[in-house]
Formats: sequence, C-alpha cells, structure tokens
Amino acid sequence: MFGGGGGLNPRKMKQMMEQMGIDLEELDAQEVIIRTPDEDLVFTDAQVQKMDAQGQATYQVVGSPESRPRGEGGAAAAVASDAAEADTGDADAGGDDAGGTAIPDSDVEIVAARTGASEADAREALEATDGDLAAAVEKLE
Repeated sequence: MFGGGGGLNPRKMKQMMEQMGIDLEELDAQEVIIRTPDEDLVFTDAQVQKMDAQGQATYQVVGSPESRPRGEGGAAAAVASDAAEADTGDADAGGDDAGGTAIPDSDVEIVAARTGASEADAREALEATDGDLAAAVEKLE
C-alpha cells in the first residue's frame, strides 16, 4: 500500500494515520483468549493494539498462542484452571451460609456455563463431588 517494505519511518506513518483520523493505542493486555468451537487460543504476554478508524475499532494481537482443546477434556481442564484462580482469594469467600459446605453461586454458574446444564443440575453435581468443579463438569458431560 505504501511502497516497498520498510521505506516509511514510524514517525511519518503515525503522522499520516493521524491525518486520516486513525487513532492507534497500545493496550496493556495480560491475556487474550480467542474461543472457537474446537479450541481456545490463549495468548499470554501478547502485544495488543487497538485502532479506531471512522468509529470502527480493530484489534491486532501479536504473539504465540497456546491451543487448548474444547469439549470433553478441554472443558474440565478449563474449569480446573478457573477453580485454581478462584481459590487464590479469601478462604471464606464462598458465601455467608453457616454450614461451611455451601456451594458458591459462582461455582454453580461456571459448571452450568461449561456443560450447558441447568443451575439446579450443576449445584447437584457440585454437591455430589464435594465442590470439585472439574469432577462436576465430567459428571455432567
């Protein structure tokens, strides 16, 4: 578009983009996930740029993704990953029930979303597996 590769210096390119009304912004992204029917492409430490041109936002992701399969094994692994992240918080963050064994609503929502089951079925599976997210997903699949 602009001639032989590398003939335009970055400052001149930025100036031309500003003249055309194009804003380019570097985003400080920690993780980018592209979810397809068969796999999740997970970019960690990716470079992400957002370009606004005539009211339309375009995102450019540069990096090497890790491919995680979706479906049977992938869903359980993803739930286990989500559970590990959730467990890093306060040990008593699971709700205000006095029993101490109450299943947090957030866990029920995760299992229901991963399996397509109703929240009642997801809660039942979690109770049967003592709150083990991955085991509950496997039970419902």
